[in-house]
Amino acid sequence: MEQSSARTKPHLNVGTIGKITSNHSAHIYINNKIGHLGDGSTQFKDIQDIDKTKEEKAKGISINATRIEYESESRHYAHVDCPGHDHYLKNMFTGASGMDCAILVVSAADGVRAQTREHVLLSRQAGVDKIVVFINKLDGTDPDMAELIELNIRELLTSYKYDGDNAPVIRGSALSALNGSDPELGEKAIERLLEVLDNNIQIPDRDLDKPFLMSISRSYNIPGRGTVVTGTIKRGRCQVNDQLEVTGLNRTNHQTTVLSIESFNKLLDFGQAGDYVGILLSDVTKEQVRRGKSLSQPGSVGVRRNFEAEMYVLRSDEGGRKTGFVTGYRPQAYLATSDVEVRFELREGVENVLPGDNVSCKLKLRFPLPLEQSQRFALREGGKIVAAGIITNCLEDSEEDLKEGVEKRVKKKKKTQ
Repeated sequence: MEQSSARTKPHLNVGTIGKITSNHSAHIYINNKIGHLGDGSTQFKDIQDIDKTKEEKAKGISINATRIEYESESRHYAHVDCPGHDHYLKNMFTGASGMDCAILVVSAADGVRAQTREHVLLSRQAGVDKIVVFINKLDGTDPDMAELIELNIRELLTSYKYDGDNAPVIRGSALSALNGSDPELGEKAIERLLEVLDNNIQIPDRDLDKPFLMSISRSYNIPGRGTVVTGTIKRGRCQVNDQLEVTGLNRTNHQTTVLSIESFNKLLDFGQAGDYVGILLSDVTKEQVRRGKSLSQPGSVGVRRNFEAEMYVLRSDEGGRKTGFVTGYRPQAYLATSDVEVRFELREGVENVLPGDNVSCKLKLRFPLPLEQSQRFALREGGKIVAAGIITNCLEDSEEDLKEGVEKRVKKKKKTQ
């Protein structure tokens, strides 16, 4: 039976990013352990429970974004472990989209690599305003090398418009903390990290008074009860018996009722902006609330395919393309939790765009989604993020766009008959 959860501490969403060999799953494990030992209220998770799949457990790496909770004396934290290898940056981006603060884990053995740069860029693009740095694996590294790595990290943060000069940097060793050896690099380093999160990172202002909106990251059925959707609430509040609407991926909306709200297996009286929750819904199937759709206050969100954007094209040293592209280019677009093909169109008079360029453009999604001005997105192609942007204007869909949606639904029905 689920426990009830009372809100007694301010809540912060943090996440670990960085190159996979920096061992950030072990880093989450230590945060979780220290939080557990701090007040005893946090259920301890072994690292084998954080790395869930067989591949993850065998290699000690993280592929899928995984969330845990822990508490310090003054705050409650939800912590997402964002995977760090190329084929799973999609999960990294959607994981980062709910963060208030990122912990950039950099291996002292590797220093700043292309993947480190890419993660910092994606965090900036996902709207993560604060980054705390943890230089890991210092148990076997020359201290002079650590000084150089810290300097490189600060320069990297500054280049992506973070406050690199004043960013908190903690040096330590997750392995030492795990093994209980070298307390200065181990447990004390993790304690310093938590102190930085408590004292240096402000709780952001939440959009509590705006209409409820949550992008769905996962859904599953509970036989005899209803369908559960999970995600981070972007704005507003919801509570049991609220009437909500499911939108996106097509032009058919579904009405539903909130039956219960949970966070980390604890029942909540209500969910609000910033909470990572599971919401039990009535009158909808798993297919009707699949990943990429949105749950919102009825009538508050419309869907469309067309928008204008300002976009930055990643250079090859940032993980992007070596060559540019032109009108008609069709990468995948990641908006919130959705993943959809998009057609790229340059402004009139512009022939092409090159890596490193900032560009104004139009984009057309293959499927309609809830879009809003200032919403952030990324474009991906061939196993890499190639561009990142922000929506500047939502355009009305043409009659042809609306007709295409109807034709696709008719074809789909015929195939299933």
